[in-house]
Amino acid sequence: MNFLNLLLIMFNGIIFNTGKINKIIKSKNSMTIGVNSNLKLNKQDLGSSISCNGVCLTLTEIRNKTLFFYLSSETLRRSNFFQIKKNNIINLEKSVKHGDLISGHYSFGHIDCCGKIKKIIKSGQTWNVEIMLKKNILKKLAEKGSITINGVSLTISKVKIRSIILTIIPHTLKMTNLIYLKKNDLVNMEIDMLSRYISKYLK
Repeated sequence: MNFLNLLLIMFNGIIFNTGKINKIIKSKNSMTIGVNSNLKLNKQDLGSSISCNGVCLTLTEIRNKTLFFYLSSETLRRSNFFQIKKNNIINLEKSVKHGDLISGHYSFGHIDCCGKIKKIIKSGQTWNVEIMLKKNILKKLAEKGSITINGVSLTISKVKIRSIILTIIPHTLKMTNLIYLKKNDLVNMEIDMLSRYISKYLK
């Protein structure tokens, strides 16, 4: 059996679609969001997993062009969805299928933490973004390694004592919500799965 057939839900961090938050329904320990998007989905896709800003969420309902997703307390605790607002733009990606071209890197949609934008330096149309992270996350990262930011597959340009630097090219900015980033914003971060498990094993 091919190794890929053993994998469950996976994404590759290449974003072709975004969506706008148009409904937020809060309860005591959870939330349901409605997302308006041109992402091609139909009733047969109900129950499928979609990467929403890098978080693997289950599609629970489709009403007109609005996609509905349920967020548990754990998702709200780990991700930046706890501060989501109407009209915010989020990145969307359907899970990959066996045989799909993998242009980014495999990710689960299981967010490790939120990183805080420290600085954005623009060099022409390219952005160099510095993100503050906790030490327990930083020690699992390597220069030129992969990481997902709001579901976008990126390469780490540099690992510093308390932060990392990412270089974001114009095409990525055009296709994703990273174009809206500003200082002090929180972004969803998922470290590369190999780094996650190797660091756990070595520990």
